Amino acid sequence: MKVAAQKDATKVYKKRVLESTEVDFISSYYVQEGDNASVTGGIGNEHLTDVASSIIISLPLNADDVLTIDAGFSAYTSASSSNGNPFDATGASANGYDDDDDRYEDKREAVANTTGSPWVASSGASRSDVWTTINADYAHSSNNRDFSWNINASFSSEYDYTSMGFGGGFLKQFNQKNTTLGLSAKVYLDNWSPIYPTELKSFYQVNGNLNQGFFNGVTIIDQNGNTTNNWKPISGFDLIKNKARNSYSVSISFSQILSKNAQISIFADLVQQQGWLANPLQRVYFGDVQNYFIGNANSIKNYSSRNNTDVFQLADDIERLPSSRIKTPIGMRFNYYLNETFVVRTYYRYYFDDWGLSSHTASIEMPIKISDKFTLYPSFRYYTQNAANYFAGYEQHLSSEEFYTSDYDLSAFFANQFGFGFSYTDIFTKMHLWNLGLKSIDVKFYKYDRNTTFSSTIVNAGFKFILD
Repeated sequence: MKVAAQKDATKVYKKRVLESTEVDFISSYYVQEGDNASVTGGIGNEHLTDVASSIIISLPLNADDVLTIDAGFSAYTSASSSNGNPFDATGASANGYDDDDDRYEDKREAVANTTGSPWVASSGASRSDVWTTINADYAHSSNNRDFSWNINASFSSEYDYTSMGFGGGFLKQFNQKNTTLGLSAKVYLDNWSPIYPTELKSFYQVNGNLNQGFFNGVTIIDQNGNTTNNWKPISGFDLIKNKARNSYSVSISFSQILSKNAQISIFADLVQQQGWLANPLQRVYFGDVQNYFIGNANSIKNYSSRNNTDVFQLADDIERLPSSRIKTPIGMRFNYYLNETFVVRTYYRYYFDDWGLSSHTASIEMPIKISDKFTLYPSFRYYTQNAANYFAGYEQHLSSEEFYTSDYDLSAFFANQFGFGFSYTDIFTKMHLWNLGLKSIDVKFYKYDRNTTFSSTIVNAGFKFILD
C-alpha cells in the first residue's frame, strides 16, 4: 500500500513542462539606408522603414503538452520597392496605368513629361506593404523529460508572395541530461504573385508597340538624349510561368555540458530550394547594349548620382537565377559562465551554397548581471562573404549570360554589428496588467554597417507575461 501511495504521489506532483500560460509581446522598429537598390538594377535609394509586432501565446494543455501560437505583422515603406513603378512622383496612376495592381484605363490622357529616378521614391502601390504571419506548434515531452517531439505549421502573406510551411522534430537527452541531440525538418510551399517593373510589364501588354498603352505619349530617349522607339528588353519580355518556390530543410544539432561552467553546441542544416528563386521586381542592366531613358536628357550624365531626380533608365531585363539552390550552414556555440556577474556567449557559422557564395559569421555576447533583476547585454557580430557566381553591379553584366542579378545581398562585402540591451526579470511577477503578471522585459539595440554604403538600425522590445 505504501508503494502504491508513493506512485500516486509521483503522478500528482510530476513537474509540468510549462506551469502557466505565457504571453509574449514583441515589437521592433527597423530603418536602413544605402545606394545599391536591387529594384533599380544595383544603384538607387535603399531607404526603408519597418515596424513589426507579434504576440506569442504558450498554452500548457497538460503536464506534458504545450501548444504555442505565434501571430504577427510587419509593415514597411520602401523607396526601392516603390520604384517598381518610378515614373512621375505621383505614381503610375497619374498616367492612367498602374502596374503595381495591374490596372489599365483606356481613357488615359498622354503625359509627355513622365519622369522618374532611382534616387527618388515613387508613390506607387508597391512603396509599402504589410506582411502577416501565423504559426502553430504542438510539443510533447516524455514523463522523464529525456525526450520531446513537436510538429508545427505556418502561413504568411504579403502583396506579392504567400508561404505555407509545416514541419517537426525531436530532442533526445542522454548522459543524465548532459548531452542533447536534436533533429528537425521543415517544408515551405511558397508562391509568387509577380509584380514586374512597369516598363517591362507594359512592353508585354502591348506586344512591343511603343505607341500604345503606357508608352502612348511618353518620350523615350537614347544615351545621347535623342528621341527613339528602338528600346526593347533583351529577347523581348514574357511573364514567368513557374510561380512556385519550394524549400526543404533538415537540421541536426548536438549540445554537451562540458563542466559546471561550460557548454558547447554544434549544428548543421541542409536546405534545398526549387522553383522561381529570383525576384521579378528587380531590374538588371547590361553593359554591352544601348541605354534608353524616360525623363530629362540633361540628367543622363548624372544618372548614378543622387543629384539625378528626373530621369530613369528602362530595364534590359529582370533578375534571372537558377531554379534550384542548395544551402549548407554549419556552426557552433560555446557558452562559459565566469561568475555570478559575467557570462560569455560565442557563436560561429560557416555557410556555403552551390551558387558559389560562402560566408563566415562570428559573434560574442557578454551578459552582465548587475542585480537580481537587471542584466545588460553588450554584443558584437562580424560577417563576411564572397560574391555569388551570378552577381554583378549596375551595367556590369553581359547580355550573353544565362543568369544575372544586381542584388547586393549576393555581392562580396563584410559587415560589423554592435549591440546593446538590457533585461528585467521578476520571477514572482509582482507587476500586473489585468490577469497577466509581468515576468520579464527585454530591450535591445543593434547598429549594422557594411563596407558598402549600406547601414541599418533596429530596436527590439519584448514583454513576457504569466497568466494568473
